[in-house]
Amino acid sequence: MSLQKSVKSSGDRSEQADTTSICSSVTTQPDRHGFFGGAQYSPEPKRTVSPSTILKREQKWLRMLDNWEAFMSKNYKKVRERCRKGIPASVRPKAWLYLCGGQLLLEKHPNEYEELLQAPGDPKCMEDIRKDLHRQFPYHEMFIREEGLGQQELFSVLKAYSVLNPKVGYFQAQAPVAAFLLMHMPAVQAFWCLVSISDKYLSGYYNPGLEVLQRDGDILHALLRRTAPAVHRHLVKHKVEPVLYATEWFLCALTRTLPWDSLLRVWDCFLCEGVKVLFKAALVVLAGALGPAKVRKRACGLCETLEVLRHPPENILGEEYLVYHMQRLSLTEEDFEFEHQRQTARRRAMANRSGS
Repeated sequence: MSLQKSVKSSGDRSEQADTTSICSSVTTQPDRHGFFGGAQYSPEPKRTVSPSTILKREQKWLRMLDNWEAFMSKNYKKVRERCRKGIPASVRPKAWLYLCGGQLLLEKHPNEYEELLQAPGDPKCMEDIRKDLHRQFPYHEMFIREEGLGQQELFSVLKAYSVLNPKVGYFQAQAPVAAFLLMHMPAVQAFWCLVSISDKYLSGYYNPGLEVLQRDGDILHALLRRTAPAVHRHLVKHKVEPVLYATEWFLCALTRTLPWDSLLRVWDCFLCEGVKVLFKAALVVLAGALGPAKVRKRACGLCETLEVLRHPPENILGEEYLVYHMQRLSLTEEDFEFEHQRQTARRRAMANRSGS
C-alpha cells in the first residue's frame, strides 16, 4: 500500500468509527466541550483540580501573558512547567495563540488573512476543501449544521492557507487541526495558529511525498526500541511499519485520536515544546496497548496488531495516565536530536545510493 493511500484509508476508517459512535450516542444537550455525540462526547463533569487552584493558575497565566516576551526569553522552564500542569480553560485560547507564535504572525500581518480570502484560490483545492467540511467533528455544535458559521469559517481558514502556501495547497489532515483551533478562537487567530503549526511544528509533513513523515516514523521506532523493547521487537517481527498506524497521529496532531480532555492537555504541551510531544504520546500509547505480554501473544500477526493499536484501551488514553507517563519517559533532548540526525543521515545515504 502506498503512503498516500494509507493516509486516505486511515482517515476513512476514523470517519467510519466516528459515525458508528455518533449513531449510538446522540443527545439533545451538548457536553461541556460542545459535543452532541461521537467518540469525543464527555457527559460527566471533569474536576480533578479545585476551583481555588484553578483561580490561582488563571491569575499566574494572566500575569505571564502580560509579560510574555520576558517569560519566554528568561524563564521558559516556568512556562513549560505551567503548560504541563494544564492551561486553565479560560486562558487557553490566548495561551495557545502566544505559545505557537500565532500572535506574532498576526501582529506582523494584520490584514493578510482578509486579503487571502479575497483571492480566487485554486479551484481543485476549493473543491477538495468543500468535500471535507462535513467530516470534521460533525457532532460538535460549531460544525453540526451544513453551511453553518463553523463550516464557513473552516472553509475560509483552509482556503486562506492554500493561497498563502500554494506549494502545499490543501492537505486533508489540516482540516481537523483547523477545526480544533476554531473551537477555541476567532477565525483569524485560528488561521495564524494553523500557519505556525503547519510550517513550524509539522514542517514538511504536508509536502508531496511525505518524506518527513516517513523519517519521523523511523525516529519513533528507534525511540520505541529504547523505551519499550518488547513492543519494538513485536512490531518488527510482524512487519508493522509506523506508516500503518502512526500516520494519522502525526499528520492530525492527535486531534482524531485522543479523548477530548487528553487532547487538550497534550496540546498544552505540544504548542510549548513542539513535535516531540507527539512522539511521547505515541510511545505511551504503543507501550500501553502492546506492553502486556498476553496482548502481544493474542496479536499474532500484522492485522491483529494493527487492530490493537487502532482501538487502544480507554484507560491508557485517559488524561492523567497519558500525561503522567509522557513525563516519566526516560528520553532527553539529546536522545531526540541524536535519532533525528541519525535517521536523516540514513535516508540521505539511501537516496544517494538509489540515485547513483
